[in-house]
Amino acid sequence: MPFDHLNLDNDISNPYTVFSTRKLRANTVDSPNFDEPCYIISVAARLVDMHPQTLRYYERLGLIEPSRSNGKIRLYSARDVERLRQIHNYVNDLGVNLAGVEIIMNLTEKMAEMEAEIQRLRSALEDRDAENRRQGQEGVDDGI
Repeated sequence: MPFDHLNLDNDISNPYTVFSTRKLRANTVDSPNFDEPCYIISVAARLVDMHPQTLRYYERLGLIEPSRSNGKIRLYSARDVERLRQIHNYVNDLGVNLAGVEIIMNLTEKMAEMEAEIQRLRSALEDRDAENRRQGQEGVDDGI
């Protein structure tokens, strides 16, 4: 058997066995690009433990924007699924209402953008400082 070396219990009625083998299979398959739309609504809903109608409702509210195929079928990316998991966490685990979820998600995105901008500016400043030090060393070497 291919998985004998993993010592997994083969009792399918055991929920931990089913979870373990599913997790193993998920890790062995190459994951798609994080932004590639590849999950239809029923699969995405199953991945986040929500009803497909909930995903449609979140789309109407503007909390999620799945891509559409040529046939107008909603396609969710891994990034969309992760966003749905965050929404699910805020609503079910933390008790945040959907208006609050929208505010949290928007602020989180803006913070990520600002952190990226800070990192870009910090890098540019370090590059400029390094260039200034090089030019200062050249002046010393030239006897100035």
